[in-house]
Amino acid sequence: MAFGVAFSSAIELSDTTTSHADEGGRGPPIKGKGTPQDQQDMWRIGRKQELNRNFGFFSILGFTSILMCTWEAVLLSSAIGLINGGPAGMIYTYIAVAIGCGAVSLTLAEMASMAPSAGGHYHWVSEFAPPNCQKILSYITGWLAVLSWQTSMASTASTMSSMIVSVINIYHMDADHLHVEPWLIVLITILTALVAILFNTFLAQRLSLFEGMILILHCFAFLLFIIPLWLLAPKRTAPEIFTDFQDNGNWGNIGLACIVGMTSPLFAMLGIDGALHLAEEIKDASRVLPRGIVWTYILNSATGFIALVFYTFCMPDVDEFLRTEGVYPFVYIFYKISGSVGAATGVFSVMMILLLASTISNVTTTSRMLYAFARDGGLPFSAFLSKVDTRFVVPLNAIYATFGIVSILSLISLGSSVAGTAILSACNGTFLAAYLISLSCLWLRRVRGQPLPPGRWNLGRWATTVELVAILFVMISLVASCFPTYRSVNSKSMNYSSLLIGAIVLFSTAHYFLFARKYFQGPVSLVRK
Repeated sequence: MAFGVAFSSAIELSDTTTSHADEGGRGPPIKGKGTPQDQQDMWRIGRKQELNRNFGFFSILGFTSILMCTWEAVLLSSAIGLINGGPAGMIYTYIAVAIGCGAVSLTLAEMASMAPSAGGHYHWVSEFAPPNCQKILSYITGWLAVLSWQTSMASTASTMSSMIVSVINIYHMDADHLHVEPWLIVLITILTALVAILFNTFLAQRLSLFEGMILILHCFAFLLFIIPLWLLAPKRTAPEIFTDFQDNGNWGNIGLACIVGMTSPLFAMLGIDGALHLAEEIKDASRVLPRGIVWTYILNSATGFIALVFYTFCMPDVDEFLRTEGVYPFVYIFYKISGSVGAATGVFSVMMILLLASTISNVTTTSRMLYAFARDGGLPFSAFLSKVDTRFVVPLNAIYATFGIVSILSLISLGSSVAGTAILSACNGTFLAAYLISLSCLWLRRVRGQPLPPGRWNLGRWATTVELVAILFVMISLVASCFPTYRSVNSKSMNYSSLLIGAIVLFSTAHYFLFARKYFQGPVSLVRK
């Protein structure tokens, strides 16, 4: 949060809008509600308006905040941080990740103002990369972005089943944990995804209203977590918290353990680019979208940090936490301080509602990314996936394809838990790889003094420095996301992120040279100068 505030004075924002003219002297007609600036932006990137612009600033703030669920995700992923870094490591790595994500968020906001397109990263790579490699880099980035969101969707839906299992195990704390059949976990995952799919179909035009309402619940639930935790739980002292580094992953070095523990705050703070893929559904997108990204970062990073500090001050012994297998640590702490299974279940139920809302938002972003890349011919069955349904005014085929992919990934986990875990573990890595390519292309173009599209929201003289910080942070995070949780690993606990990222890059590269280079031109081919 402090990082965002420090640069706020350097941000130059212009509210002026300009008109444009094509060969006939008029801009293309727009479908749905939008501003003249939206019309100009769509004309510049060579796209026609196919989706309704229902989102404003408050609804896009709610959309991205719920999609990320940062303070909730901090608690859900806390076991990784407790193993690698301990309470002190969790706090300091969160601060470091928040600073790095701040630089990333500011850079993404600037690019979003330059070219507000549903394609996001792969569109920017197509525009900003050197001409001799822009097509292949854009194609690889598109595949990374598509698969990162598909695995994110599967991971979010899978987390719902894990949360339900955690609640069940709370009722069996005094006995052996209840064995839950794998097929039941897969069924819950698919049903969660199905609810999100149906919402994105039949209530798609009410999504902006829903996101605004759920943002209020998001903030209310934060207070619901913080207040009873602080009033009822016994407190640890500040020295115990801020100096308690632990290496339970047996890395032999606290510094390395904390780097591995970065996975926890990364899980909580990645995904801020989700709003980018709604760029063609936001009113006055070149202004509202960057503001939404920056304020989402400020809101989520601040609440995430507060939740983490309260959580670490009120937690019991870390070893006791790590022995509660099958139960999320923060569920266990509510069970301990209240002495009531019902109270713990009640708080947890509110969080499950928020996670379901996050899944709904995830479907929206994932399907729009799939739709955008298919629109440029980047995927098999592109004509089918890029079709917009005239009744619901959404890319219905892309939404249904997302449900199919999530179901397949879930069924893979049923057949082989190792394969399923390996696929889901690639989520952070593929996000970061797509970030790295797009950020690097922008920075390279800027330091070479080459022209960039004008943006209504920009970082001014701080742009080059912020972009470099963002690139270095993403590189370090990409390496950290490839480490396993423990030094000693087997086939089940191994982190296969590097293998899967490499496989995606090799596959997309091979597919490009064998097939796609003949028809994939990239978004830059449509951009009007």
